Amino acid sequence: MGWIYHIIGLLCVCHCWGSLSSSEQPPLFGEVQTPRYPQPYPASNYEEWELSVPAGYRMQLTFIYMDMEPSVNCFYDSVTVMYDNKVLGKFCGQENSADGHHPGNKPILSPGNHLRLIFQSDDSNPGSQNYVGFSAFYQAIDMDECSQPEPEDGSGPLCSQICHNTLGSYLCSCRHGFELRPDQRTCVLQCEGGVYREMEGVLSSPGYPLASPHGLACRYHISVEPGFIITLNFSELFHIEHVQDHEPSCLYHWLQVSIPGKAPQKLCGRQSPGMILTNSSSVVLEYHTDWEGLSYGWRLSYSTKRVQCESPHSVAQGIVTPTFPEYLYRDYIQVRCDTGYKLMMGDREMSGYFSMCQSDGTWLRSLPECRIIDCGNPTPLRNGGLNFLSGSQNQYLSVIQYHCNEPYYSLAVENNVNYTCAADRKWKDSKNNYIIPTCLPVCGRPTFRSHQKVLGGADAALGQFPWQVLLEVLGGHGGAAVIGEHWILTAAHNLFPSLRTTLHPLKAFKVYAGHNDMDELYMRPDLPIASIHPHPQYHNPSAKDYDNDIALIKLKEAITFNATLMPLCLPPKDAKYIPRSLGMVSGFGITENNMVSKKLKYIPTVLVEEVTCKRFIDNEKIKFSSIPSLTDNMFCAGGERTGQDSCEGDSGGALTLQIPHGPHWAAGIVSWGVGCGMKGTYGVYTRVDKYVDWIKKTMEEN
Repeated sequence: MGWIYHIIGLLCVCHCWGSLSSSEQPPLFGEVQTPRYPQPYPASNYEEWELSVPAGYRMQLTFIYMDMEPSVNCFYDSVTVMYDNKVLGKFCGQENSADGHHPGNKPILSPGNHLRLIFQSDDSNPGSQNYVGFSAFYQAIDMDECSQPEPEDGSGPLCSQICHNTLGSYLCSCRHGFELRPDQRTCVLQCEGGVYREMEGVLSSPGYPLASPHGLACRYHISVEPGFIITLNFSELFHIEHVQDHEPSCLYHWLQVSIPGKAPQKLCGRQSPGMILTNSSSVVLEYHTDWEGLSYGWRLSYSTKRVQCESPHSVAQGIVTPTFPEYLYRDYIQVRCDTGYKLMMGDREMSGYFSMCQSDGTWLRSLPECRIIDCGNPTPLRNGGLNFLSGSQNQYLSVIQYHCNEPYYSLAVENNVNYTCAADRKWKDSKNNYIIPTCLPVCGRPTFRSHQKVLGGADAALGQFPWQVLLEVLGGHGGAAVIGEHWILTAAHNLFPSLRTTLHPLKAFKVYAGHNDMDELYMRPDLPIASIHPHPQYHNPSAKDYDNDIALIKLKEAITFNATLMPLCLPPKDAKYIPRSLGMVSGFGITENNMVSKKLKYIPTVLVEEVTCKRFIDNEKIKFSSIPSLTDNMFCAGGERTGQDSCEGDSGGALTLQIPHGPHWAAGIVSWGVGCGMKGTYGVYTRVDKYVDWIKKTMEEN
């Protein structure tokens, strides 16, 4: 029994709190006990308890234990349970006692939320028995107000239509088509349904499926987001009064369906309309009854579906994605072109395309076209051209082949390299490079062919020495040779005034090239000079030191080569100066008549052994102290025949050798000599192969 006492103790504590303030709710449960319980209760005692639980509940009282003096009708000791002035029970005795009235275990349920308990004992406890009294537990029990009978005062039911029991109270609501009044009990007809914006729902006439009230003028407006269409689906039970059986005439009762853009449709009779596809995002339903007749009304469910757009047609050379069985409002599509094609909208190219199905069932944009791309005109090849091998108009996969203006230029890459118009709109070769090739000048291969065996000096034919340059210096002239599009090779001493170490100014020089007639050359514009570059170690103030007698002249504009103007090759890597080899010297120098030649002259000349050349110069130095010294950067040629030598005015011109069946190359530069054209004397030439690295470096750096 310890657990019982423990609970009783708690309940007693709860019950013994002070009186409740007016703002506090009564407790939901509690316990009542006789004085001194569980000790015997005192004699001649009277106690009264007013018990209550919150409004909206009924009170349930259960006697947990009772041990009171038994007597007939509980005459001596008793506990009386009352609701207002009504006695619900009077109890005494023990369980199974012969006398008295024990309540047993059956709870006592109050009609309301309160009870009154009255305990009284007489002045003695007969015999040796001491009675301990009773312990009772009370609690709040929810009252089902909705099941209560209507009040006798004639005020009507708690709720005029629908009553909902809640914990400790109740709520009223109304059937469809009716609205709860402010008294929260009674309902009034209301079928002005407002606007229904949900994407699906259920509507029915007031009171459906019971008879519709008379005098209805109900209006329901279903309006959803544009881009969705409404479908009405009427239930099979459809009953609106009509006049004729075969062809209903909706004169007095009707349901009118109004869809924008269509004539209103009145419905009545007993045949359900079934499903109505409105093709609209808005529909108005108006239900009308007069003051007579009988209609059980209607019920429908409505649903929505997105507006459908026409399926996009295919795009030539492109693809439309994604692919759907049907395209609905807010669906997106995009178009991608095949490789090598571009998106075009009219004449405007687009980086990308998308479109959306709109609320009116049309696409936001019309479909584009996929047109073949073009790489534009191929980059022109300087001193060359191109041929289309396939395709046209520079379109995708067109193939071109570059070529140079032969025989004056040749491709820097292997021959017959094809370039294709690629998807990235660049002309690319088979290795995916888009670097346009270069046409390099062909050097040392004059197009002129002579079958005449020349034994002495002779006039050169036009184009026989296309590298020949006439270099004019303050009215005098010398020679030079073209070795590149911007570069002229000559002797350094041509650039300096006699016995001086400072250069002539640029305006002192004029360069002419491209013809073998001096008068013809002077009729042409000279080639503008950008800069001059003597060898940095050339130093000849007294005209006795011609070591490093080599210089470069850079032109402002590139030369375009042709049959009469071509470059001379530089010495090959394995250049050999073989004695007795036959070379050629050309120039506008002094002739055997001591006259300046108006025509370009040339002579064959023979390379002399180094020992022979050195012996000759040493002997001449004994005779003449003004003879310059011979260095390893020089070689001798000539001396075979009278008149076969370079002379004044030829200085700076080139002595050429020819690779067998190959090009001519600059072996030497006319530098100085002893005598001019006399048998047994030699001309001295700057050995060009000693300066190839300096020449290339100077051209690269400038």
